[in-house]
Amino acid sequence: MAGPRSKLGLTRREVALGLAIVPLATCSRAGPDKDVAFIPANKAAALSPQDPKRLVELVKLDPAIRLDMRYAATNNFTGRVLYKEARAFLTMPAANAVVRASRAAQGEGFGLTIFDAYRPWRVTKQLWDATPPGPKKNYVANPKRGSKHNRGCAVDLSLHDLKTGLLVEMPTEFDDFSEKAHRDFMAASPAAIANRARLQRYLEAEGFTGLSNEWWHFDFDGWENFPVMDVPFDRIG
Repeated sequence: MAGPRSKLGLTRREVALGLAIVPLATCSRAGPDKDVAFIPANKAAALSPQDPKRLVELVKLDPAIRLDMRYAATNNFTGRVLYKEARAFLTMPAANAVVRASRAAQGEGFGLTIFDAYRPWRVTKQLWDATPPGPKKNYVANPKRGSKHNRGCAVDLSLHDLKTGLLVEMPTEFDDFSEKAHRDFMAASPAAIANRARLQRYLEAEGFTGLSNEWWHFDFDGWENFPVMDVPFDRIG
């Protein structure tokens, strides 16, 4: 038997084999297209503490932010651990905006739970190479141009209830690649629709724009002014 399929239509075996072909440390290219501003791992120290492009750790700015880093575990669409550490970083202005959104959420009895934030370019390359040609590629960023996650300007997140500590009801789980995850999907429960709108209100008030087909994904306005980065978590800061 082929086994259960992931949300990209791959069996776990197919995903595992695809990722095994392109190990984390040996991408077939050293970086994205030449016209894309790029900071490789060996240039991490070149950014000064005052540089807005510098990556900062969210929980150090606001300890109330909770982490549920799905790519540091196996509960993601690949079924593989892609991050060695469960840590969340964003560029300085994006991180400060998330902190402001966190404080607004706390004022209404909610907290932010982060699923993903800055993603090293090499991980995007891995995901792209593991996905077969066809429509499924639409759900994975092309490493030739880099993603907003690679720029430290995208965050995937949800809300949790401060009283119970539990994630609130949303229309779908994280990384659900179906119509139910779209922002205009209105057949979810009233509670899920209200929570989706609440999360969107917190983030968009602070300069983020929600992705139309993923309720959990938000891009920081002005992301195009930031470089693609391939700095591993343990070399940040």
